[in-house]
Amino acid sequence: MSDQNIPDQLRYTDEHEWVERVSDTRVRIGITEYAQSKLGDIVFVQLPDVGGETESGEPFGEVESPKSVSDLYAPLSGKVVEVNTALETSPELVNSDPYGEGWIVVLEIPDVDDLETQLEQTLDSDGYAKITEG
Repeated sequence: MSDQNIPDQLRYTDEHEWVERVSDTRVRIGITEYAQSKLGDIVFVQLPDVGGETESGEPFGEVESPKSVSDLYAPLSGKVVEVNTALETSPELVNSDPYGEGWIVVLEIPDVDDLETQLEQTLDSDGYAKITEG
């Protein structure tokens, strides 16, 4: 049994990103507590450019720790409308508060129906818990 923090209101990917719907067409994205714990102390986060496009399943940035450099994979296709600039000077926020202050980007998906369809392709908390129990 896992004692991980996997908030029920979020959606997840098997690449360990979380997605939080923040409006009809916007989502906030970060990496899960599980991912940050496996990486260790985050020392650098490469953020995408505001205005850039993400493609679901494709890398959009990186997180770096003393152990490794890992790609961040876009859970949804959309436009980057905001990045967490606090991570430029305080990347450790990803470790200390992965579901709060450690968020990475906000994406805009132009169509509500498209967003719904894309969210259906992600995992709920139970589904994500199953892939992290191994």
